[in-house]
Amino acid sequence: MIPYFGAFSFTFGITDAIDIVATSILIYYLLLLIRGTRAVQIVLGLLTLVIVLGLSNLLHLLVLATVMQYLLLGTAVTLPIVFQPELRRALEQIGRGRFFHRAPADEEAIANQLVGTVAAAAFRLAADGLGALIVIEGQTGLREYVESGTALDAKLSGDLLLAIFNKQSPLHDGAVIVRDLLIEGAACFLPLSENAIVAERHLGTRHRAAIGLTEQADAVVVVVSEESRTVSVARAGRLSVRIDDEERLRKVLEACIRPRRRAHAAEPPPWLANLLTRMTRASSDQEKLRA
Repeated sequence: MIPYFGAFSFTFGITDAIDIVATSILIYYLLLLIRGTRAVQIVLGLLTLVIVLGLSNLLHLLVLATVMQYLLLGTAVTLPIVFQPELRRALEQIGRGRFFHRAPADEEAIANQLVGTVAAAAFRLAADGLGALIVIEGQTGLREYVESGTALDAKLSGDLLLAIFNKQSPLHDGAVIVRDLLIEGAACFLPLSENAIVAERHLGTRHRAAIGLTEQADAVVVVVSEESRTVSVARAGRLSVRIDDEERLRKVLEACIRPRRRAHAAEPPPWLANLLTRMTRASSDQEKLRA
């Protein structure tokens, strides 16, 4: 029992710790689910409405409080429609047992197939003289860029990439965004780099767009030049030199993707690690007080 603090007292046991950790983990994964989507703005809007409702009740603004209650009620009814893509993705991951954890073997298989497919397609596109921008999504969500183009949600394959970037295709002008083994969107617009050094190099629009996106997100972008028929990779705001063969591109992509995936899977989120540390200290202090 922790001593009185004014007129209040409380106990903190192992069940309370489990309750807090479980709730925190659930909220964390729900935030991961909507990260990088417009659902984030919707959630912020809902929180604003709740705050306004709380203030109106606190200040006894009866008319405003009534209006806000009906507004929130209507919003709650439409939430399943608004969050339909996120809810579907969550239910699919739960059904596959991947909502909270993905097996290392699955991660390795996905990385191998992703790297192999993108590398092979990039050099086939270069050989045919077709320009391309292939974005491999990292931990930062790219939903806003997907929504600037055409949503596909199609299984990744080399033939599909060749078909998209064919000059006769209506989707060839823009970037393809890939998440795991899924092509989320095509003909997506990426932000151009505003770096003065990049501007001085007189790079083409594709290369500037690749650098611009990697300045804002942890994505990896494969660039195929239509004019020179060369392949390069952009990451962390930097553009690699031309890559001459498919095997070297595989190695570059593996070096960019796999360490990031392993680190993300192995380490708990910083806020959760801090929470667990504080709870451990609180339990230790509680035992000392009891002793």
